[in-house]
Amino acid sequence: MDESLTDSTYLILLALLQPKHGYVIMKQINEMSQGTYEIGPATMYTILKKLTKNEMISLEETTDRKKIYQITAKGKMALEKDIQRRKHFFEIGEQILDEFGGLADEQT
Repeated sequence: MDESLTDSTYLILLALLQPKHGYVIMKQINEMSQGTYEIGPATMYTILKKLTKNEMISLEETTDRKKIYQITAKGKMALEKDIQRRKHFFEIGEQILDEFGGLADEQT
């Protein structure tokens, strides 16, 4: 899984810097994004399955049958790499906007 992370995958990995079960992951993503991003259970569990298969997260089942997910070292490396990629895109966008006077000039 060397490709860039989707927004959903990125946010799930951020949420899993501490162990969590599914509902808490969805709740934290909503809180981290200040309500601007919501992930549904079907999407989240599909991504969790893919991340587990690719060893980017680990899964532990508790005695009360809850599934607890946590990021692995491989997942942290992918997250760090994607953060750098996102920073680079942000810098490119900021530079181009500055060169063309920003968006504010276009809206007036």
